[in-house]
Amino acid sequence: MNMVKLVSGPAIGILVYYGMRSAGIAYEPSATALVACWVAIWWITEALDIGVTSFVPFVLFPLLGVLDASDVSLNYMQQVIFLFIGGFFIAYAMEKWRLHERIAYRIILVAGSSPPRILMGVMVTAYLLSMWVSNTATTLMLIAAVTSLVSSERLFGEGRKHIATALLLALAYSATVGGMTTLVGTPTNMIFAGFYEKTFGAEEQVSFFRWFAFALPFTFVLLILLYVILRYLFIGKYARQHVDTGLIAGKLHSLGRMGYEEKVVIAVFSTTAVLWFTRTGVDFGSFRIGGWSAWFVEGQFIKDSTVAVVAALVLFLWPSRTNKGGKVLEWKDVTRLPLRVIFLFGSGFALADGFQQSGLAGLLADRMEVLHGVPLWVLLIAIAALVTLLSEFASNVASIQLMLPVMAPMALSLGIDPMLLLVTATLASSFGFMMPVATAPNTIVFSAGHLTVRQMMTAGFLLNITAIVLITIYMSWFVF
Repeated sequence: MNMVKLVSGPAIGILVYYGMRSAGIAYEPSATALVACWVAIWWITEALDIGVTSFVPFVLFPLLGVLDASDVSLNYMQQVIFLFIGGFFIAYAMEKWRLHERIAYRIILVAGSSPPRILMGVMVTAYLLSMWVSNTATTLMLIAAVTSLVSSERLFGEGRKHIATALLLALAYSATVGGMTTLVGTPTNMIFAGFYEKTFGAEEQVSFFRWFAFALPFTFVLLILLYVILRYLFIGKYARQHVDTGLIAGKLHSLGRMGYEEKVVIAVFSTTAVLWFTRTGVDFGSFRIGGWSAWFVEGQFIKDSTVAVVAALVLFLWPSRTNKGGKVLEWKDVTRLPLRVIFLFGSGFALADGFQQSGLAGLLADRMEVLHGVPLWVLLIAIAALVTLLSEFASNVASIQLMLPVMAPMALSLGIDPMLLLVTATLASSFGFMMPVATAPNTIVFSAGHLTVRQMMTAGFLLNITAIVLITIYMSWFVF
């Protein structure tokens, strides 16, 4: 079976190539389509690990004469990749000093002592944390705390199984929703930002603040709707049950007083967030507040990734009081950096570059003329549904890598602001709520052993429909 998957990638790519050539299409776009189909099939079927598949464009574009190897390699180290790396380094520092646990326990205790309030506490915790560290890292940080909650007979009594289902799904889904809110929250957002800047020029870059201001209202409403779905689907009659939160209080107490290193991480993290928000100017219409990057001679050279790497350097340089002679963050703490995702970013940017340089993007745009006259809301809901369906069975990162190079020329051909289609596809790529394999948060909570596939599919289907309708409404009137 695996051999069939391996062969199907190049086989379908070659068929597409000869089909395009026989139709009179030039060599370069046909060769680019071959590479794109080959990579797409291997990503979707996972014939090889997606990180390994990411090397295919680097090899094939030079061999086929589409792009020079030097040009292809530049895509694998785009500046937005360093935003991802810096964000992970901050997350590793939080995890090393158990700051994430302290935050989680504190918020759950503040939430209250009934199942609905604890559900809200778990959701708010995961939502807020995943804005700043990846949704995968957030879920990994909090899964131990949530499973200890749902495993306690004393805590929830007879309604434990139903409440456990709600809390675990809340953790996964809220981490995913929170990740949509910022550029560093999920890889798909950073892929979009890098693609948009590369395709439309540095002057059209999507800053941290610009994305946050756009995404926050959408994700906040989606979080509320998620709470309503989980509360009434699983908690129901157990909503008035009193919960003894002594277990959580005991776990928080066991952490002791906040240590010196935790305070350093909080300070660095908070400063980083402020610098991200204020790097570029904010236009309020009647007046404008300038960003701090304008203080520098060539302020436009500074990106959010610059801030992320500076924050990481500070953590690597700051002395630790607990580990004499050590630092708050050391290289051994970050050796788990997911290189496969970094290479996946690069391969997507390389494919996008190939689409542009070979003329395939323009060719696709010409074929989109048949969609002229289709109502915008129909186009948006179709894109959201297609990308959501694709992300249920393929990596959401792979899904958005495949869709962005198609969406950009489509929008230009139809005379639509590319942001409308690109952002809709980007957010929808995170809507994989149904299947355990759709997203890493889904897989992590499913592996805890308290959920069934049917439970996840039921809740996920309702949330998918809700998210698709909401993004269609939101994008129909919101100006990015």
